[in-house]
Amino acid sequence: MKHTVTDLRSALELLRSIPGQLIETDIPVDPHAELAGVYRHVGAGGTVKRPTKTGPAMLFNTINGHEDARVLIGLLSSRQRAGLLLGEKPDRLGHLLNHAVENPIAPVKTDGDAPCQEVVYRATDPGFDIRKLVPAPTNTPEDAGPYITVGMCYASDPETGDSDITIHRLCLQSKDEITMYFTPGARHLGVFREKAEAAGKPLPISLSIGVDPAIEITSCFEPPTTPLGYNELGVAGAIRGEGVRLAKCLTIDEYCIANAEYVIEGELLPGKRLPEDINTKTGKAMPEFPGYTGPANPELPVIKVKAVTTRKNPIMRTCIGPSEEHVIMAGIPTEASIMAMVNKAMPGRLLNVYCPSFGGGKFAAVLQFKKSVPSDEGRQRQAALLAFSAFSELKHVYIVDEDVDCFDISDVMWAMTTRFQADVDLIPIPGVRCHPLDPSNDPLVSPSIRDHGIACKAIFDCTVPYALKDRFVRSRFMDVDPEKWADFID
Repeated sequence: MKHTVTDLRSALELLRSIPGQLIETDIPVDPHAELAGVYRHVGAGGTVKRPTKTGPAMLFNTINGHEDARVLIGLLSSRQRAGLLLGEKPDRLGHLLNHAVENPIAPVKTDGDAPCQEVVYRATDPGFDIRKLVPAPTNTPEDAGPYITVGMCYASDPETGDSDITIHRLCLQSKDEITMYFTPGARHLGVFREKAEAAGKPLPISLSIGVDPAIEITSCFEPPTTPLGYNELGVAGAIRGEGVRLAKCLTIDEYCIANAEYVIEGELLPGKRLPEDINTKTGKAMPEFPGYTGPANPELPVIKVKAVTTRKNPIMRTCIGPSEEHVIMAGIPTEASIMAMVNKAMPGRLLNVYCPSFGGGKFAAVLQFKKSVPSDEGRQRQAALLAFSAFSELKHVYIVDEDVDCFDISDVMWAMTTRFQADVDLIPIPGVRCHPLDPSNDPLVSPSIRDHGIACKAIFDCTVPYALKDRFVRSRFMDVDPEKWADFID
């Protein structure tokens, strides 16, 4: 039976049909640190402190303090599973997203009943409290509070009406307030908020949780691949072959994902700020993709919640900040962005791109590059420079030849060991803006760094000089079908 993925529930049905991709438990779990503590061992992977591993998605059916709610974690915590959910081979996912960006299908605004509004809770209702309605977990006991980590934040430019969707760090602070973290200069919604605040007006915003995984991944695109005015929902539409359905919110002038499990409707308030750890005073926010717990921000914009709507028996989506799930969601759009940039400048030479786990999907990229003629020598380094332009948060680029599997880090390290000489093949690029969540990007670490968030980026050219290719031929084995002798091999 073929399963068509159209929302989170159909995605789960697909995984249930494939052994080893999903496990479920009815054993009660505390969303405060315990849930993430369990999944750390089951399938977190990524930059999580060892012991951890890449494993199946996990659905917790009994959440302490939240009757009828369920929590799903790890839906996208393996590249193989992402391929299953998007209908593409794991090593072709970057190519899939690149094609979808170039051929978007716009979202469709619908009227009438929406699955996400089967149950409605308004902020004016007696006893309304988002912390009781939304089973948002904490990753660790030190977190500033419960976080929505996979919430699709949807808002519109107050001047042009252009809409955009992204994922942000969202901390539940009170019965009707959520703080929202914006990486400086990296998100379209930040521009929308600044415009609204300059006009002294609130910005309507919806937070859709528990959606088609294609939406989760494509919402992670960034400029210049998706410039201001480009709605990433069109990329998800291209992957599915039809526009994402949007529903009109009930209490604000904005739209949300029609088949989401949860939707939070609210407004970003002008001039209102709260400390991220106002309730815990830990000085820490939550574990982030580099593998460290980020500091709590002393003042963050505030969403005033107007309503929470849900499907019946809703499923909360969450992820562990430094897990392989973040690598997948951030890394595959980065791979597609690099492909697009390089292919426009030098088509046919860049064969593939991989953003590996150790870079959290953002800090590192491996470029598989083919030199076909003598004049291609040097173009591999130009491709690396273009990669930095395609994704500004990238810190390290590794370039390998076509005979190296860019998805196998042992193979990449083999190329680095036998084809790389640091005095000629390491190209440092100091003083470039990177990402504030890398603790080494700080003046305390190096006198060359002028401000926190600036890094010395680097290119590691692990390719063979074109003129010396004959000296670096890998051992040639007989190409045979092993099933005659070992039929268990995939």
